[in-house]
Amino acid sequence: QVQLVESGGGLVQTGGSLRLSCAASGRTFSNYAMGWFRQAPGKERESVAAISRNAGTTSYADSVKGRCTISRDNAKNTVYLQMNSLKPEDTAVYYCAAKNAVLYSTAYTSLTGYTYWGQGTQVTVSS
Repeated sequence: QVQLVESGGGLVQTGGSLRLSCAASGRTFSNYAMGWFRQAPGKERESVAAISRNAGTTSYADSVKGRCTISRDNAKNTVYLQMNSLKPEDTAVYYCAAKNAVLYSTAYTSLTGYTYWGQGTQVTVSS
Protein backbone atom coordinates (compact mmCIF):
# COMPACT_ATOMS: atom_id res chain seq x y z
CA GLN A 1 0.00 0.00 0.00
CA VAL A 2 1.04 3.55 -0.73
CA GLN A 3 -0.58 6.46 1.04
CA LEU A 4 -0.61 9.80 -0.73
CA VAL A 5 -1.49 13.12 0.86
CA GLU A 6 -1.76 16.27 -1.23
CA SER A 7 -1.43 19.80 0.06
CA GLY A 8 -0.97 23.30 -1.26
CA GLY A 9 -4.26 23.96 -2.97
CA GLY A 10 -6.27 27.09 -2.41
CA LEU A 11 -7.85 30.18 -3.90
CA VAL A 12 -5.70 32.32 -6.17
CA GLN A 13 -6.32 35.10 -8.65
CA THR A 14 -5.76 34.74 -12.38
CA GLY A 15 -2.06 34.93 -13.08
CA GLY A 16 -1.10 33.70 -9.65
CA SER A 17 0.93 30.68 -8.63
CA LEU A 18 0.53 27.66 -6.42
CA ARG A 19 2.82 24.81 -5.47
CA LEU A 20 1.15 21.51 -4.79
CA SER A 21 2.90 18.82 -2.78
CA CYS A 22 2.16 15.14 -2.46
CA ALA A 23 3.75 13.21 0.38
CA ALA A 24 3.97 9.45 -0.01
CA SER A 25 4.37 6.75 2.59
CA GLY A 26 4.17 3.01 2.85
CA ARG A 27 6.40 1.64 0.11
CA THR A 28 9.65 2.52 -1.65
CA PHE A 29 8.77 5.80 -3.32
CA SER A 30 11.38 5.48 -6.05
CA ASN A 31 9.65 2.35 -7.36
CA TYR A 32 6.73 4.47 -8.49
CA ALA A 33 6.16 6.74 -11.42
CA MET A 34 4.05 9.67 -10.29
CA GLY A 35 1.39 11.79 -11.87
CA TRP A 36 -0.77 14.80 -11.18
CA PHE A 37 -4.34 14.70 -12.43
CA ARG A 38 -7.27 17.05 -12.09
CA GLN A 39 -11.03 16.88 -12.27
CA ALA A 40 -13.30 19.85 -12.74
CA PRO A 41 -17.02 19.68 -11.95
CA GLY A 42 -18.88 17.76 -14.63
CA LYS A 43 -15.71 16.75 -16.43
CA GLU A 44 -13.61 13.63 -16.58
CA ARG A 45 -10.38 13.31 -14.67
CA GLU A 46 -7.46 14.30 -16.86
CA SER A 47 -3.71 14.13 -16.74
CA VAL A 48 -1.86 17.31 -15.90
CA ALA A 49 1.74 16.14 -15.58
CA ALA A 50 3.73 12.98 -15.03
CA ILE A 51 7.25 12.16 -13.93
CA SER A 52 9.34 9.03 -14.19
CA ARG A 53 10.77 7.08 -11.29
CA ASN A 54 14.19 8.71 -11.64
CA ALA A 55 12.80 12.18 -12.40
CA GLY A 56 14.60 12.10 -15.72
CA THR A 57 11.46 12.27 -17.83
CA THR A 58 8.46 14.54 -17.48
CA SER A 59 5.34 14.99 -19.54
CA TYR A 60 2.69 17.69 -19.55
CA ALA A 61 -0.78 18.22 -20.89
CA ASP A 62 -0.84 20.79 -23.67
CA SER A 63 -3.12 22.96 -21.56
CA VAL A 64 -0.46 23.46 -18.87
CA LYS A 65 2.75 23.15 -20.87
CA GLY A 66 5.03 26.09 -20.13
CA ARG A 67 3.08 27.02 -17.00
CA CYS A 68 3.56 23.97 -14.79
CA THR A 69 6.57 22.03 -13.58
CA ILE A 70 6.44 18.60 -12.00
CA SER A 71 9.33 17.47 -9.83
CA ARG A 72 10.07 14.87 -7.21
CA ASP A 73 12.42 14.38 -4.31
CA ASN A 74 12.89 10.67 -3.75
CA ALA A 75 14.77 11.31 -0.51
CA LYS A 76 11.70 13.12 0.86
CA ASN A 77 9.12 10.81 -0.75
CA THR A 78 7.42 13.84 -2.24
CA VAL A 79 6.26 14.96 -5.66
CA TYR A 80 5.51 18.58 -6.48
CA LEU A 81 3.54 20.53 -9.03
CA GLN A 82 4.52 24.16 -9.46
CA MET A 83 1.75 26.01 -11.27
CA ASN A 84 2.27 29.52 -12.62
CA SER A 85 0.15 31.93 -14.66
CA LEU A 86 -2.96 30.22 -13.41
CA LYS A 87 -6.21 30.60 -15.33
CA PRO A 88 -9.84 30.13 -14.28
CA GLU A 89 -9.95 26.99 -16.40
CA ASP A 90 -7.32 25.46 -14.11
CA THR A 91 -9.94 25.32 -11.36
CA ALA A 92 -10.34 21.70 -10.32
CA VAL A 93 -9.57 19.14 -7.66
CA TYR A 94 -5.98 18.06 -8.15
CA TYR A 95 -4.93 14.51 -7.36
CA CYS A 96 -1.56 12.88 -7.22
CA ALA A 97 -1.23 9.23 -8.09
CA ALA A 98 1.40 6.49 -8.02
CA LYS A 99 2.06 3.79 -10.58
CA ASN A 100 4.29 0.83 -9.82
CA ALA A 101 6.61 1.05 -12.82
CA VAL A 102 9.31 -1.27 -14.09
CA LEU A 103 10.92 1.34 -16.31
CA TYR A 104 13.04 4.00 -14.63
CA SER A 105 12.74 6.68 -17.28
CA THR A 106 9.14 6.61 -18.44
CA ALA A 107 6.51 9.14 -17.50
CA TYR A 108 2.95 7.84 -17.77
CA THR A 109 0.17 10.22 -18.68
CA SER A 110 -2.67 7.75 -18.96
CA LEU A 111 -4.80 7.14 -15.86
CA THR A 112 -4.46 3.44 -16.58
CA GLY A 113 -2.17 1.68 -14.17
CA TYR A 114 -2.16 4.32 -11.48
CA THR A 115 -3.04 2.25 -8.48
CA TYR A 116 -2.78 4.66 -5.60
CA TRP A 117 -4.49 8.03 -5.38
CA GLY A 118 -4.54 10.84 -2.89
CA GLN A 119 -7.68 12.45 -1.58
CA GLY A 120 -7.26 15.54 -3.74
CA THR A 121 -6.71 19.22 -3.10
CA GLN A 122 -8.95 21.99 -4.42
CA VAL A 123 -7.47 24.66 -6.66
CA THR A 124 -9.72 27.62 -7.43
CA VAL A 125 -8.62 30.40 -9.75
CA SER A 126 -10.73 33.53 -9.66
CA SER A 127 -11.09 35.80 -12.66
